[in-house]
Amino acid sequence: MTRVAVIELSARTLVRTSLAALVSAALALLLFVLPAEFDTDPTGVGELLGIKGMAGDSVGALSLQQEPYAQDVREFELGPFESVEYKYALTAGQSLVFAWQAQTLRGELSEVVYDLHSEEAGTDPEDAVSFDIGRNSESQGSFVAPFTGIHGWYWENRGSELVTVRLSSSGFYNTAKVYSAAGEVEVTFDAAKTEGD
Repeated sequence: MTRVAVIELSARTLVRTSLAALVSAALALLLFVLPAEFDTDPTGVGELLGIKGMAGDSVGALSLQQEPYAQDVREFELGPFESVEYKYALTAGQSLVFAWQAQTLRGELSEVVYDLHSEEAGTDPEDAVSFDIGRNSESQGSFVAPFTGIHGWYWENRGSELVTVRLSSSGFYNTAKVYSAAGEVEVTFDAAKTEGD
């Protein structure tokens, strides 16, 4: 008789423990996992805790593109305190590889102020998102557009002599824009012509 009572008690404990674990897991999913990993917050707790959308955009290992592959090489001459912006039109998930360098007429590296930033399509340009800001004479890397819009650089020469900023990039884009004191100019790329005008 005693042996049966112990087994019965253990079965009840097991069921209660399993139910408690199931309820705890469901609460964790609802309150923490959904808001942080999937940006879905049915209770509002994720936003209160600051974890809503914490995982951000995920990038897959393979991203097939509709735009043709393009290569671009540009040079911008900047006198003292002159600036220029150059931005590619990219849809969310499109990528590019880049390298830029600023040099004087003597071929010496020269520091410029720069800002790699993006403006989401349909939003105020004042709401631009910056990814890399600073002072340097060169930079290289890769960039994946987090959203559809224009993505690129602002460079400003704060020195006392003429500087040439040379940008090389390759990626999946078909237009870019130059913003300078001379105005706004659109650049187009096609399969037949993939290097600067």
